[in-house]
Amino acid sequence: MTGDDIANLIYLSVLILVIGGYFIAVSRTNLPKMLQQGAIWVFIFIGAITVAGLWSEMGTTSFPRQSVIQTDGSTIVSAPRDRDGHYYLSLIINDAPIRFVVDTGATDLVLTKEDAARVGLDPKQLAYLSIANTANGQVRLARVRLDSVQLGDITDQDVRAVVNEGDMRESLLGMTYLQKFGRIQIEGNRLTLIR
Repeated sequence: MTGDDIANLIYLSVLILVIGGYFIAVSRTNLPKMLQQGAIWVFIFIGAITVAGLWSEMGTTSFPRQSVIQTDGSTIVSAPRDRDGHYYLSLIINDAPIRFVVDTGATDLVLTKEDAARVGLDPKQLAYLSIANTANGQVRLARVRLDSVQLGDITDQDVRAVVNEGDMRESLLGMTYLQKFGRIQIEGNRLTLIR
């Protein structure tokens, strides 16, 4: 525990003692009922903390994620809107699973340095010769070709992409890849790509 964690713990302990002391002083005649109600609130509080702590894990296992359906010669890829408001798709790049933020504002398929390494590229050996203007300012990019990009049953070979030299949390699935789909639709908090 850090010093801030200890200070927060002390503060919360004092706050609980003061509030608890007040209620005990006010309710001396009805102490058993107050203790029962206090225990109920403690269990509610513990339950809320447990749910909050497990929420991200529950989201990845309990809630629906992307689906790929093959129908009448077409492939339909569908993904729900995530809690943060973005749409995410997992693709297999050069046999490595990579999670992307779907970004119609991004021109290219953009890999983070970490994801570039996972797909077999060495970010230290790339030539960062291009510059892109982003919401966070200018970043340098290295143009690359990906041997294989797979989304469900759809596999594309020799796909153009870039590696961002700057820090990014997630790789971006931009328009150079998305335009390969005949239709892109967002409706009812669900993204659908059809090819």
